[in-house]
Amino acid sequence: MSTDTGSDLLSDIDLTWVKRKELLFHATLVSAALFGVVMLALLILDVLLETAVGVVVIGIDVGTFVSSGASRNWENAGFLPAIIGSIWLVLFTLVFSFFLGVATATYLEEYAPRSRITRLIEANLTNLAGVPSVVYGLLALGVFVNGLRLGEILIAGALALALLVVPIVIVASQEALRAVPDGVRHGSLATGATRWQTIRGVVLPAALPGIVTGTILALARAIGETAPLIMVGAVLEARQSPGPTDLFGSMPTMIYYWSFRPITEFHHLAALGILILLLILVGMYGLAFFVRNRYETGV
Repeated sequence: MSTDTGSDLLSDIDLTWVKRKELLFHATLVSAALFGVVMLALLILDVLLETAVGVVVIGIDVGTFVSSGASRNWENAGFLPAIIGSIWLVLFTLVFSFFLGVATATYLEEYAPRSRITRLIEANLTNLAGVPSVVYGLLALGVFVNGLRLGEILIAGALALALLVVPIVIVASQEALRAVPDGVRHGSLATGATRWQTIRGVVLPAALPGIVTGTILALARAIGETAPLIMVGAVLEARQSPGPTDLFGSMPTMIYYWSFRPITEFHHLAALGILILLLILVGMYGLAFFVRNRYETGV
């Protein structure tokens, strides 16, 4: 009768190579996670250095920069029309995308049957969220600028950005609606409320923090987009603050234009513009975080 125990049997197996493979796999995962963080930190550091050199060494006047329009003379060049253009773009993009996105998500989650067609629509919406932004710019150019003859105006740019963010708003809204427990819906229906009354009075208020958070994050992506705005004819050198039906520029297009100017001082202006854009993005992410934590009901 054998007297070998389990530990004696395992002691005959060499696990050194297995442990090395696990260690190598773990190191690969950590390196992949840190790569993006390190690259982002280097980019931000480069922007800060370029900005500091521009302000301290070259003498860029920050007051003139945030209160003036574009100029061929770098000493008088400013960012204000680009900031106002981006604000207009975000507001109109919000109007065009929020209600359409939330209505579509509500229908898909609360009314649409769980059929192949519904799953196909949801799969395509997820794929649309990953389509390159220049494709939406080409679509907006063909449909809104040339087809509907809106021209190269700010509303056409906002419609191009709305096309870009609507799939993101729909997917985020679906996730927020899906997070509301079915027991909440059944409890409301048990009191005699109709389905629409349940959705309007119970489900949507409970899901609203998640919907608003997803919408803000989608708009944060839109405000940094350049390609779709260039495709619909955005002005690269914004000299005057635009209205909804005017030719327009934006922060990304202004930065893009300055980055390719042969004069070095404009590169520092571009760095300062990037810093302002980053601060606005951080503010939007902070707002999304605040809304999420302040108004989440925990239903």
